[in-house]
Amino acid sequence: MQQRVPAQAEESEQSGVSPLPSARRPEAEPDAGAPAPAPAPPRRWRVPSPGPHALLSALPLLVAAALWLHALPRIGFRDIADYGLLDRFPLSFYASLAVLTCGFLVTLRRAGTAPWWPAAYSVAMLVALKAPPAILYDSVRYAWASKHDAVISRLLAEGTVYPQRELSGGMSAYDQWPGFFSLDAALVRAFGVESAASFINWAPIALGLLTLPVLLLIYRTFSDDWRLVWTGVWIFQLANWVGQDYLSPQGFAYLLYLTVFAVVVRHFVRPGSAGRLRDRTLLDPAAAAVPPPTTVRQRAIAVLIVAPLIATVNASHQLTPVMLCATLFALCLTRRYRNFGLLVVTGLIMLAWDLTMGRVLFLETMSTLKDSAGDLLSNSRAGYAGEPTGPGPELVGAANIVMVLALAALAGTAVLLRRRLVRSALPLLLAAAAPVPMFAVNDYGGEMLFRVYLFGLPGTAFFAAAALVPAAGAAGRGAKAARRVAAVALPLALTALLAGFLPSYYGKEGMHYAPPAELALTKRAYDRAPDGALILATTGSFPGAYYRYDHYERWFFTEQEVPENLKMLKDPAGYLARGIPEGRPTFVILTPTQEKAVIGEGYLPPGSFRTLQEDLKRSPLFHVVEETEHGLVLEYRPRPAPTS
Repeated sequence: MQQRVPAQAEESEQSGVSPLPSARRPEAEPDAGAPAPAPAPPRRWRVPSPGPHALLSALPLLVAAALWLHALPRIGFRDIADYGLLDRFPLSFYASLAVLTCGFLVTLRRAGTAPWWPAAYSVAMLVALKAPPAILYDSVRYAWASKHDAVISRLLAEGTVYPQRELSGGMSAYDQWPGFFSLDAALVRAFGVESAASFINWAPIALGLLTLPVLLLIYRTFSDDWRLVWTGVWIFQLANWVGQDYLSPQGFAYLLYLTVFAVVVRHFVRPGSAGRLRDRTLLDPAAAAVPPPTTVRQRAIAVLIVAPLIATVNASHQLTPVMLCATLFALCLTRRYRNFGLLVVTGLIMLAWDLTMGRVLFLETMSTLKDSAGDLLSNSRAGYAGEPTGPGPELVGAANIVMVLALAALAGTAVLLRRRLVRSALPLLLAAAAPVPMFAVNDYGGEMLFRVYLFGLPGTAFFAAAALVPAAGAAGRGAKAARRVAAVALPLALTALLAGFLPSYYGKEGMHYAPPAELALTKRAYDRAPDGALILATTGSFPGAYYRYDHYERWFFTEQEVPENLKMLKDPAGYLARGIPEGRPTFVILTPTQEKAVIGEGYLPPGSFRTLQEDLKRSPLFHVVEETEHGLVLEYRPRPAPTS
């Protein structure tokens, strides 16, 4: 049998050159009379010049950064009008977001070999969208963040909590679930700052950066396609308009919830449960192999590891543990993640906290379930007294609805058309659906609609991305058509989601920003009032509303049904006087932020806030203590009872 000669040897023989590698060729004998050869210069390491792909990936990032930095000082946040910040952002700000979107789409084509570029664009978009208030605002953004700052300040001052003490306005709940506030108090001490207000506006960026790698782990568990994974992350960021990412127990507990979910789907696979899900011929080309199974002992150790995270969730927030139990129960519907032990441990931790630290509110909530359970219509409505009023709030409401419908349509399309991906990523689909039954339980103060959307968003965003990113390597006429459609649908969908996020997040910014002078006026009003005084305001949605909240009682007198508010407007002074206990020192605080909140959220009709102010100023029952462009403070002075 004739031996085959390697091609390299054949070429060498034809050219008369030895086939031996140059490193192995025998050296020529040195000539005794020849001078010694000069030593070779030392080898210098050179940084390889960036290729055209790297330059193409980096250029949009640099252009977007330049546009954003140009726009930042030109954002007119001090004179916010009807549309929030939407008409206060300069064109260069919108241009920077458009360039970031284009850059992300460019880098997505090479996400499999260079996934760090989509990561860089995801971080850049997060900062571009949410950093302006943190950099520009000279006061705490959002009234509820100011409320949480007051809770942290009280915890720092007193050093402990009183879960059984009754406080007005539902503030006792913060002593019953103090885990998040204890962490923030520790951060205040560690940073050496005066209060949490110094870093509170940076919470959306911090929570977003911490959520990104957790979300990445979850999506990589179910897909090997980096394009699908990063598109899911991008959609999640744009669709997360609910606004629970401020410095709040919900934002913190949500991060821990996602972390527990990531651990479960990666390390709680039962042996022998994958079955055909490990056969690549039966899976979607984008699907990842099921993680390796774990033994009973390994899962027991994993339960011990995640138990502190679950306990922290229970110590920080009331609703998130319920959502976590619902998600773990939904996972038990699959053979792959049927871990009843983890579900029982999670439920016992929740029950133990609810019956000890949270006992007062827990029993109160249980007593109201008979009125709310099964009332799907009321439990799923947004928490407004009436219809949102004004250009900004109305646009926000419309954008919210369009965003929900668009995501549902995209995710539904993927569920119908990519059934092989659904088969392998079924846990994500179940996790997206798990919060929906909560509508049958309670309205959660009118916020259940937003919380169900928030907890279902990770799975929904993944399947929405699957509808826009066709499977790589798929052949056939249908696959080619899907790629052509995706080439148009993906940029259009991402642009539409960005257009929906901006009004949803910034359309009501007039309710969220108040100048420092308004906060100072509010604090002066509280400081004038003696301990135990009653503080009246139209709503609690204004900065400083809960300043020194354990020293006063509060009555936010428009936070009721609209017909009752219309009745109040017929005689505001008399209506308020009838609700004030006899002999109680009482002050009224009315600020511009309150006006925007009660009109925008539909508590009062347009123009009625000014009517209310003028009526109280004219009334002999109320005396003007302070009046500036930043607010009005009145003191209740009842007429002395006539003597006989």
